Amino acid sequence: MLIHARFAWRTVVLVLVVAAVTAARATAASVDGIPLHWTSAGAGPQTLMLVHGWTCDDSSWTGQVPALTSKYRVLTLDLPGHGKSGAIDAGRFSMDLFARAMEAVRVEAGVDRLVLVGHSMGTPVIRQYARLYPQRVTALVLVDGVVVLGAPPRPGVQPTQAPVPDRMRGPDGRKNREAMIRGMFTPATPAPLQAHVLKMMLAAPEATAYGAMVATFDPKNWTSDVMTMPVLGLFADKSALGNPDATKKLFPAYEHHEIPGTGHFLMMEKPREFNALLSAFVDKLPKAPAASTARKN
Repeated sequence: MLIHARFAWRTVVLVLVVAAVTAARATAASVDGIPLHWTSAGAGPQTLMLVHGWTCDDSSWTGQVPALTSKYRVLTLDLPGHGKSGAIDAGRFSMDLFARAMEAVRVEAGVDRLVLVGHSMGTPVIRQYARLYPQRVTALVLVDGVVVLGAPPRPGVQPTQAPVPDRMRGPDGRKNREAMIRGMFTPATPAPLQAHVLKMMLAAPEATAYGAMVATFDPKNWTSDVMTMPVLGLFADKSALGNPDATKKLFPAYEHHEIPGTGHFLMMEKPREFNALLSAFVDKLPKAPAASTARKN
């Protein structure tokens, strides 16, 4: 009798575990069959969604999430083909896919409107989301990303050349990627941070490195449509990517800042200064209904 009871209890436990796993999978966000890794923490009058850059992942925001969740709800995600989200072939990458991935996370999180924060490639990603889902956007925060393709930098700032996607694949692909990533650092970028960024970005599959770069510089993304929501630009010191005059033609309600002594990964290099500028901007926005849920998928 005791043996049967133990067997029955183990069976019940197994059923409960299977049911729990199935439920978690049923509620996980996905886009076009691609599972999406995302997190949610904090509560407050605004919900921020933090969107990483090319070949990065949501660990890009480790200097922001703990600090910001005391005031806001904060969502992060790994875009398709990046981090812990599902891998895809190079030909499937597009700004539309990335934007729809964000929308899948928004729906799963049960949020009405978002403050979108996009670093590097994340800048055209959040712009595309704002084109597709304008009713869901409270404000944009552009973090050292290209806004106007081909716009000259400000006087005294060295221009940069757009990367060549084909150089990101093939026998020399990894070497070329590493050289490009190292060019994003400054002499002041701490060695441990450099090591983290290199490990994170070089871990991305070749299909991601090539496909996401092709998607980023697809000419159809670079339109001159004007968006009237509040927009904050946070850029590296003397960044070649930041052109306030050109940006204000697209975003009339634009506010521009550079953080002295930073390179491309400014939010990781000087998180305190970055978070203070971001919070000051968000706190000026019209209040949204509070929401809170702590979650990872």
